[in-house]
Amino acid sequence: MTGVEGLLRQDRWIVIIGLLLIVILSVLYTVFGVGMQMSAIEMTNSKSMPMMMPAQWTSGYFILVFFMWWVMMIAMMVPSASPTVLLYTALNRQMKDGKDVALKAALFLLGYLVVWAGFSFLATLLQWVLEFRSLASPVTMMVTSQYLGAGILLAAGIYQFTPLKRACLNHCREPVRYLTERRRVGRGGAFLMGAEHGVFCLGCCWFLMALLFFGGIMNLYWIAGLAVFVLFEKLVPQGHWVGYGGGLALIGTGGYILNYNFSSMG
Repeated sequence: MTGVEGLLRQDRWIVIIGLLLIVILSVLYTVFGVGMQMSAIEMTNSKSMPMMMPAQWTSGYFILVFFMWWVMMIAMMVPSASPTVLLYTALNRQMKDGKDVALKAALFLLGYLVVWAGFSFLATLLQWVLEFRSLASPVTMMVTSQYLGAGILLAAGIYQFTPLKRACLNHCREPVRYLTERRRVGRGGAFLMGAEHGVFCLGCCWFLMALLFFGGIMNLYWIAGLAVFVLFEKLVPQGHWVGYGGGLALIGTGGYILNYNFSSMG
């Protein structure tokens, strides 16, 4: 066996190293705000934010914001999806047709990320609409209306208790049945399985990602906090209780903001 052949047989390590590189590069891209007027570090520390003119929503800027969203989703979601990708790799290795294991794992991950690209496109479109309607700041990239912000918190909190959320979270927490019972062969099957898994993951987490409109789309505290919350919710034992606790906290915070604003009006 040549050195190259030996390396190619270590498909598990190829996948692990690939996942690590994807996460590291996407985190760096997000932190330094590649192409944006300010880095995420400056956006997080409001005291260091320089005076600047709001960006104009040209087609080029739309694409730039889309990639900001997509890479940010990659940084936040790939860590919690990595165990499923590695499990898919291990199952493929044991199959009779277990060829191109690392390539199929890459296609599985690509299908997963394409789904989040669709979410990122819709999030970019929503960001443009909110800024156009003066409901979000083009500088801080967060909603300016206290009522809208409270509504986002309340809706995200309530969603944590819905049957759809529970079904999607159960899928993400127990992927073995899906990977074995819904197995598709070939490279195209790997892509489709990744995309289907991505749909379930999106159904589980899309409202949590919408919280970025409340806390600041490029606020590192919110980005890191939500990523850790998703990781705990999906991977730790009894993680669904983490989701329920987060839902209660969101409902309580949203209700407090609404009550405070109503009281101020009185």
